[in-house]
Amino acid sequence: MAERFIIEVEPGKPAKDGKPAVGPVYRSLFSKDGFPPPIDGLDSCWDIFRLSVEKYPNNRMLGCRKIVDGKPGKYVWMTYKEVYDIVIKVGNSIRSCGVEQGGKCGIFGANCPEWIMSMEACNAHGLYCVPLYDTLGAGAVEFIISHAEVSIAFVEEKKVPELLKTFPNAVKYLKTVVSFGAVTPQQKDEVEKFGVALYSWDEFLQLGNKNQFDLPVKKKSDICTIMYTSGTTGEPKGVMISNNSIVTLIAGVKRFLESVNEALTMNDVYISYLPLAHIFDRAIEECFINHGASIGFWRGDVKLLTEDLGELKPTVFCAVPRVLDRIYSGLQQKISSGGRLRSTLFNIAYARKLQYLKSGSKYHEASPISDKVVFSKVKDGLGGKVRLILSGAAPLSSHVEAFLRVVACAHVLQGYGLTETCAGTFVSLPNQFDMLGTVGPPVPNVDVCLESVPEMEYDALSSTPRGEICVRGDTLFSGYYKCEDLTKEVMVDGWFHTGDIGEWQPNGSLKIIDRKKNIFKLSQGEYVAVENLENVYGNNPIIDSIWLYGSSFESFLVSVVNPNKQETEKWAKQNGLSGDFNSLCENSKVKEYILGELTKAGKEKKLKGFEFIKAIHLDPVPFDMERDLLTPTFKKKRPQLLKYYKDVIDTMYKDAK
Repeated sequence: MAERFIIEVEPGKPAKDGKPAVGPVYRSLFSKDGFPPPIDGLDSCWDIFRLSVEKYPNNRMLGCRKIVDGKPGKYVWMTYKEVYDIVIKVGNSIRSCGVEQGGKCGIFGANCPEWIMSMEACNAHGLYCVPLYDTLGAGAVEFIISHAEVSIAFVEEKKVPELLKTFPNAVKYLKTVVSFGAVTPQQKDEVEKFGVALYSWDEFLQLGNKNQFDLPVKKKSDICTIMYTSGTTGEPKGVMISNNSIVTLIAGVKRFLESVNEALTMNDVYISYLPLAHIFDRAIEECFINHGASIGFWRGDVKLLTEDLGELKPTVFCAVPRVLDRIYSGLQQKISSGGRLRSTLFNIAYARKLQYLKSGSKYHEASPISDKVVFSKVKDGLGGKVRLILSGAAPLSSHVEAFLRVVACAHVLQGYGLTETCAGTFVSLPNQFDMLGTVGPPVPNVDVCLESVPEMEYDALSSTPRGEICVRGDTLFSGYYKCEDLTKEVMVDGWFHTGDIGEWQPNGSLKIIDRKKNIFKLSQGEYVAVENLENVYGNNPIIDSIWLYGSSFESFLVSVVNPNKQETEKWAKQNGLSGDFNSLCENSKVKEYILGELTKAGKEKKLKGFEFIKAIHLDPVPFDMERDLLTPTFKKKRPQLLKYYKDVIDTMYKDAK
């Protein structure tokens, strides 16, 4: 294997004593002389913030748009020192409520300065920060409060009524509630009946005025947060993350960005809109705080995100594929509605730059004139200063990634990681177009290997190594809270087994091709690796999302498809079909066309006969969390999808026979 961006540190091992074969252990080329050493003085998450306050007291830290006469104004900023002063007050008030080091503090609500300040107060006093979020499903907030034994919770003002729905069950542990805004007298009366104290933000800040509490000593091994992840089935799992995991990650990110000449500086600006309740955004914001950089918050409405980007002008934009898909669809619509001449010019410029990138040109050298004349409008749409776009949490479609690499005038990087690995574990490299569709090589602070999965015919020692991705290093979690058995299942001999199937590429980058548990058997005894097939079929602009289903009682596959609205309407118009998007999804000719496209993709990838789809249902409504069809990180909830589409599946099987 051509090793350009990874180095082998241990040889592979053949199958032995019932254990599957394991491929060689690799690490990043950027850590060929060893992993980056810990940053001086950084032993805890509190040190990340404290040291930046010392170094950059007057730098802008947290910003929000103020609404003036009903209209959003400019961003108003608090400096690092101003934030620090409030954090100390919040910490004193928490301690005044009797919460000691090791206590559990919940935070419930959208990203805002108060979220970060509450988190930093937890870091200061050695409390476990426990994000609460309702997108994990009905009853999740109550479950987390009770499971983690949360004694104090900070809550977005409009979420207070939702938190109160967890009473009386939650009050076994929950004794103090703090609103980020105001509280009503009725709300106070309601919680007092349960012996719970409820404060507005301003009231709470006054609570600790008379008491000054010393900050406890914090160790690297101390847990700083318990983040609950949904998985696709069962109750949420509490992932315990230590100070060491986060400070190790920061050292790795620093080494990575410096190695590719994209180091963060105090002049960088980040837009905070991905949920802080997830490790992806939490880890990124810790990196920004470590550099004394600025974090501006969105207004909480995805329709207004572009407007917030235009005002804030961030330099780094992190996204999940769902957001980038929306940007892609919006741009496609603008291009097609811009008239034939503009559309033709765009397509010529696009094809030319794409060809240069494929032949190895760096993105800013590939087509500078087109960047200035044609593509600068796309960059302006993201504020005009974005230099890095990072996609994570779920796979990004290759056609969307390729499009953005051409038109965004910024590096577009795809990453991979889990809450259990403290976010980033792999990330693609700038100016490496051959990493398209991959998650790149490992970050410079982990070791990685693949383990064979014989039942799925994935061999980690074959000429194209494939297998379950296993990770080792100091960024790993400390276990699942109160779930030792579950921890032992995934942590074996120091290796975390991700459950995802990867395939090494010749350049040392990794491609995610499947999920270990997403395998089922058809009636003829053939095994189907469903995620791999969804990746094959889903890589078509006319499809936004696809869910494949097969049954051990049936011999063929069926699927539910979310078609792309613009592409479907465009094809319908070209083929003389009328009607709105909903009626087009019912049209047999549209179904026939999309099924034909899927079949074509299957033939191109030389799929086996039983891997072809025999029937499809087109749903104009995208899979969503509202119907409990997706996790908060947009992974498909397969049991719930089956339950929701049960009648549709039955009909497809009946009609296809």
